[in-house]
Amino acid sequence: MMAHSSQEKTAIEGTFLGGSHWHTVLACFLGWTLDAFDFFVVVFLVGTLADSFHVSKAEIIWTLTATLATRPAGAFIFGLFADRYGRRISLMVNVLFYSIIEVFCGFAPSFTVFIILRALYGLGMGGEWGIGASLAMESVPRRWRGVLSGVLQSGYSVGYLLAAVAARFVLPMWGWRAMFFLGAAPALLALYIRAGVPESKAWLTHREPDVRAILRTVGRHWKIFLYLVLMMTMMMFLSHGTQDLYPDFLRTARNIKASTVSDLAVLYNIGAITGAIFFGYLSERVGRRRSMLGAFGLALVVIPLWAFGGTVGILAVAAFLMQMGVQGAWGIIPAHLSELSPDSVRGLLPGLSYHLGILIASPTNTIEYALRDRVGYAWAMAGFEIAVIVIGSIVIALGREQKGKDFMAPARDST
Repeated sequence: MMAHSSQEKTAIEGTFLGGSHWHTVLACFLGWTLDAFDFFVVVFLVGTLADSFHVSKAEIIWTLTATLATRPAGAFIFGLFADRYGRRISLMVNVLFYSIIEVFCGFAPSFTVFIILRALYGLGMGGEWGIGASLAMESVPRRWRGVLSGVLQSGYSVGYLLAAVAARFVLPMWGWRAMFFLGAAPALLALYIRAGVPESKAWLTHREPDVRAILRTVGRHWKIFLYLVLMMTMMMFLSHGTQDLYPDFLRTARNIKASTVSDLAVLYNIGAITGAIFFGYLSERVGRRRSMLGAFGLALVVIPLWAFGGTVGILAVAAFLMQMGVQGAWGIIPAHLSELSPDSVRGLLPGLSYHLGILIASPTNTIEYALRDRVGYAWAMAGFEIAVIVIGSIVIALGREQKGKDFMAPARDST
């Protein structure tokens, strides 16, 4: 039997995906999928929850803002834990936390309790992405990062799709509380992580000795940190501005019945999944930034049909292409942020940047809903997103990238 040198083994491992790679990617994908499902459940229950809790739809929409606003705290807490004690145990704790909170939402007796629980849920949602992205990107071969980044990020769209399916079938049969009870599913994922997911070798190589050292490293790299926050703010404006209120827009501005809206949501999330994987793959060929700009361009050109389409067919095609572009850009983010982040704080910095972007962009739904009263629903969404795409493209074009960065190489202390 032929023996291989250590260099040959490294080359082989960098070419093929082994069993441990698939377990890691699947666990992180499922974690983000179920997390996104739990968030988007509320998107399909705006009217139902308003009636149940005897509050306005605007107040229910504000619970989305509350969830988004608490995500940075979760990213900080769980990200710090991941850089100090490891990705694997942190991911297990995180999925257990957010699944328990989601089930509690189904038992909420009042709007006050519900909004508190949604804010707590934001802590769990804030922690999952940074841990999952760092664990997955550190564990897979470099040449696979782009496409698997798209696969990982597409979990967000799969979660949205599953929420749409639940709204179509679970809601009419068992009511809104059952939608949240489905949030118990991630608890089973913790067992899978424990059994099949190994710890990140990159974390073991670059781990810091204590929390103070982790925070010092973040401080030394403040310039890239601020850039990532700015970029993620624009990405959040892009995604939440095109997704969160779109079902309500279709129902109220286009008078499309709820069941058809759910079907359209399934369709445009298939577009999102397609876009994330396609543009993630493309980023390995032409670079991270060029691929993101291409995805932005696709989203921009379909805005007229997406916002002003006069038939269900036109809206369906436009929504599919819009989310293909939006999530196409997003599909590159896990790899791009991981490669730009310092090695020893890859659990904290990408997730914290991601969710500080969420904090800054958290009023997106409130802003669009307020603009609706001034310029109409279609112009509110279209005008907002045109501005976001133009500014976001400039931010991405002026940035840098480190495609193919070796996460096992000795750390370089640069800003």
